[in-house]
Amino acid sequence: MNSQLSKKLQRTLIVFPAIAMVVSVGCVSASGAQTDVSPIAKKTTTTVKKKTTTTTMAAKGSAGSPTALSVLATIPQAREQQSGYKRSLFKHWSDLDRDGCSTREEVLIAESLTNAQVDAYGCKVIAGDWYSPYDNQRYSYPADVDIDHVVALKEAWDSGAHSWSAAKREQFANDLSDDRSLIAVKDSENQSKSDKDPSNWIPKNSAYLCTYLADWVAIKARWGLSMDTSEWGRIKNLLNASCKTTTIAPWGSAKGASGSSSSGSAPAPADTSTPVVTPAPSAAPSTGAPDLTAPSSSGAVPTIKPGAYCSPEGAKGASNGKSYVCAKTNASGTPYTDGRARWRQG
Repeated sequence: MNSQLSKKLQRTLIVFPAIAMVVSVGCVSASGAQTDVSPIAKKTTTTVKKKTTTTTMAAKGSAGSPTALSVLATIPQAREQQSGYKRSLFKHWSDLDRDGCSTREEVLIAESLTNAQVDAYGCKVIAGDWYSPYDNQRYSYPADVDIDHVVALKEAWDSGAHSWSAAKREQFANDLSDDRSLIAVKDSENQSKSDKDPSNWIPKNSAYLCTYLADWVAIKARWGLSMDTSEWGRIKNLLNASCKTTTIAPWGSAKGASGSSSSGSAPAPADTSTPVVTPAPSAAPSTGAPDLTAPSSSGAVPTIKPGAYCSPEGAKGASNGKSYVCAKTNASGTPYTDGRARWRQG
């Protein structure tokens, strides 16, 4: 009898986890409203360069994240509202966390592959290194880089944002709560994309296609935006063709250090009737490179990051009580191989 009971218990222990594994979690409601998508899963990025392939790693006890196809199935199809849009209806680039840096500068700082050099007397990114996933290229000067709203502002308006409050539209246009909403890309690629949806434009970098489509679906689902028939159908066909297993990780992988969540799902975007009022960011010089040699109001030289790229050449800085100079050569006078200036002791 004890032997038979033992065998039954063993079979139970094998069957129960198998049943548990088929439980579906983290779906988005059919109404398009935001719901938590597997809030205890963690996002990882498997890539040599930034943002080429997004995958997910389920935390212990989680049944995993949903596929982009399953989330797409929950997004309502509707005709677009193609009148009344003005870019000014989406206030940007704001400083919603009041740290002195506009949303554009926050993204440039967060996505630079090296320590971005920032004007010490304001928050203006002077130099860095950015990987543009749309064309699979790297760029080193901020003027070459645009911050792309993955779901364009007009597309958002046409898909439901026309009924939002001004404050919610500003939050959408400056969303730093997750790294899918805004990305740094080559300016010409951003202009090529414009306000097109995936039925009219997809990245030329085919290795990034699945990530791009999954991010598009995730943003639309999170913000409760609809899709028109051609957009929905085109995305479904592309996902079925080569991205069937692509999954959507939970929200909360923030670019900025302030007011962000490092894990779990972000709360639903607030929708208040009163716009958020923020102080204006520090003004940067209107022409030319920022003059880092000019004294601050306290007369001190700027605090810099040793080794980071800098401008203009010859500028003075300090770090941990040591003096630095912005130079294109090392202390021995040997030019840097890339020809760019960086902070070195001097």
